[in-house]
Amino acid sequence: MNHVAVVGAGLAGVRSVEALRARGFKGRITLIGEESHRPYDRPPLSKAVLQGDLDSTVVDSDFGSLDVDLRLGVAAKGLHEGTLETTEGELEFDGLIIATGATPIRLRGEGPQHVLRTIDDALTLRELMTSGTKVVIVGAGWIGAEVATAARRAGSEVVVVEAATSPLATALGREVGSRTAAWYAEAGIELRLGTMVGSVDPGGLTMMDGTWIPADVVVTGVGVRPNVAWLAGSGVELNNGIVVDEHLRTSMPGVVAVGDCANWWSRRFGRRLRVEHWDTALHAPETAVATMLGGTAVYDPVPYFWSEQFGRMLQYAGHHDGARLVLRGDPDADAKWAACWLTGDDRLAAILTVDRPRDLVQGRRLVEGGQRLDVDRLRDPATPLRDCT
Repeated sequence: MNHVAVVGAGLAGVRSVEALRARGFKGRITLIGEESHRPYDRPPLSKAVLQGDLDSTVVDSDFGSLDVDLRLGVAAKGLHEGTLETTEGELEFDGLIIATGATPIRLRGEGPQHVLRTIDDALTLRELMTSGTKVVIVGAGWIGAEVATAARRAGSEVVVVEAATSPLATALGREVGSRTAAWYAEAGIELRLGTMVGSVDPGGLTMMDGTWIPADVVVTGVGVRPNVAWLAGSGVELNNGIVVDEHLRTSMPGVVAVGDCANWWSRRFGRRLRVEHWDTALHAPETAVATMLGGTAVYDPVPYFWSEQFGRMLQYAGHHDGARLVLRGDPDADAKWAACWLTGDDRLAAILTVDRPRDLVQGRRLVEGGQRLDVDRLRDPATPLRDCT
């Protein structure tokens, strides 16, 4: 193998380049990225950048010492075996790492709507969210909550509209998500649940029931789609992203995929997962590169994610689909609590912590270890999680 191309110059793409060199690959590496900016981290965009604490999140990587041909402002257009079609022409390769991430979903309508995916998005929103500005955010998920936090900090008047009956309903379920609804009121934010947007129009939102919500700024935070349309007709299997095995191999020889665009098989959870989190972009490239270079590494992590919202730190580890919920502590009586999801035989499948970092660390180890737990002890927040086995 003499030439590896990496498509996508985000964190997953950069870590892939670093992993190639760390494993002794001496050949050519070409890294292409659609944005004109040097590779940067995305999690701070909705946190420190949007709140004015940072202006840049450039990834600390020495591309000179890595001897990589970095091509910015170049997008992938298509793929045929051994050849990548780009906006700058064809690029032949021996191995290909796809790390093209995801693209925010936009709502219908002719009015201006902002999303938060790039550094330019974050800097633009930061300029618009000023004192007295009416900001309407569509979606009370992770991004919606973090944008609302930043907008209130800037002094904006904030309304959040959500189609579900609780915040974070898709991510955590209604019972846990409803525990966060009071945080919006405490922050001085109007939260409208069970309301669907009809269209984004000049000056605001037209709701499905015909009501009108005026806005100076509309922010859409209703999710993302894997950025894989350019692979249509390539022969690479697609289904909610790029279908890869537990080694992160695609259906095309010599091609692997990592990050938000990869739908990988998890031995641990016995299902496919596509995880749109920083932790995945950070660690998956090591497995993908090992696979590309002839190794047998398996990618099977406990997914991890964090969010800073309304002065609280939320951390999540695991995967809770099909598991039953057990609350650890009383959210109505204590601001610091956790939600645990258990399998049928009382093993921890996932944990969400609110300002309980020790629970997160110990809980993640329990998900990894698969030990059976004493549920009564688990409910007691005074009992360390490690003592609940």
